[in-house]
Amino acid sequence: MKKEFSLHLYKKEEIQKGHLQFENKALLALLLPVIVEQLLNSFMGMADTMMVSNVGSAALSAVSLVDSINNLVIQVFAAMAAGAAIICSQYLGSRDEKGSNKAARQIVFTVFIISMLLTVVCLIFRVPLLHIIFGKVEKEVMDNSLIYFFITVLSYPFLAMFNAGSAFYRADGNSRFPMMISVISNVMNIVGNAILIFGFGMGIAGAAISTLASRIFCAIVIFYYLRKPKQKIVVKNYLSIRPEASFIKKILAISIPSGIENGMFQFGKLAIQSTVSTMGTAAIAAQAMTNILEMLNGIVGIGVGIGLMTVVAQCVGAGRREEAKYNILKLTFVGEIGVLTSCLLVYAATFPVTRLAGMDTASAKMCMQMMFAITCVKPIVWTLSFVPAYGMRAAGDVQFSMIVSSITMWCCRVALCIFLVKVFHMGPMAVWIGMFADWTIRGVIFTTRFLSGKWLKKKLI
Repeated sequence: MKKEFSLHLYKKEEIQKGHLQFENKALLALLLPVIVEQLLNSFMGMADTMMVSNVGSAALSAVSLVDSINNLVIQVFAAMAAGAAIICSQYLGSRDEKGSNKAARQIVFTVFIISMLLTVVCLIFRVPLLHIIFGKVEKEVMDNSLIYFFITVLSYPFLAMFNAGSAFYRADGNSRFPMMISVISNVMNIVGNAILIFGFGMGIAGAAISTLASRIFCAIVIFYYLRKPKQKIVVKNYLSIRPEASFIKKILAISIPSGIENGMFQFGKLAIQSTVSTMGTAAIAAQAMTNILEMLNGIVGIGVGIGLMTVVAQCVGAGRREEAKYNILKLTFVGEIGVLTSCLLVYAATFPVTRLAGMDTASAKMCMQMMFAITCVKPIVWTLSFVPAYGMRAAGDVQFSMIVSSITMWCCRVALCIFLVKVFHMGPMAVWIGMFADWTIRGVIFTTRFLSGKWLKKKLI
């Protein structure tokens, strides 16, 4: 009799017999370093911003403006890394280490070429690009932006290569090693900032050089260790790599839709920022702090989703579809617990954080109101709108995710937000009403897609 898919079919005895590949201990070893890395990156980013703020408002504004471009590029590299992890994981799941290594070499080639092209384009057109995007900003801000952008653009290839290298280790279930490199790199960045900004008085150039140096370090270390034998994915003899269309097509089939999806979110953020900027100083400050806090309470869920890609991709590569379904359900539950706990902890910290940040009474009050709404709504709808989608992408169902996410983002996050602000004259809470609508609709659509099983009909390898 054919088994129907349901969670209760996965008995404890089956797990003990090894029918399910990823046991709790292995899952924890995979997920925990990813979550820790995400948290540390966020905290280090905030520390970085606080150091730059001591240089002056022009420097802080310049970093904020340029990082809106840098974040868009980072999302492209993140999408390529996700594609790398999925493809290599599927090969490893099918016990085809040779195929995984061939794919890894093609990924290195593709990522290097694309990152170099982006670097060259941004260096050549950096002046008109900044003027077109940001218009007529103060001369001091633009001068700082040009310096910061020039130096950080040089780090693009190193950042891209580190992301790809990290993906190879995560594909094999080793997320601890990339985390260790990332931690050391973040510490180097903060120490470098302190030395170059405060010790040598280099200002914004010091912050950019520190970022460049830390990213060079990451790329060199991870590719040095990828040369070592006795691991499933080994990448060396780089000059002998030649492009193979079949592999590059697979890489781009995952990376392009994911990159478009991530890019749309960044463009949406820019549109929302433009709307919030018309609400006054208090609203801008409240929204900025709320964005930081909301990002923090979602890190556990995002970390679970990133780890889930490896788990599902290996299951799909091995042809164990029921295990893929089971692990999506299991880790969605884990993500829900993580999001609920994170939301409660971050909300408890909101008031003291607003005090420590020196926010004025009006801004702090708005921030508290928005964080209360987020804490009530996010645990209910966020997890289903994000975590299962990570798993379905790992099976190759990336175009569906791209289309749904782009439509709901522009219709809810952007259009609904602008409508509420322009017609009903709502404050920054309009941003979060649009966000809640996006999460809810996405959750319904992705849950329906998951239950239909259509996402398992895609094939990558």
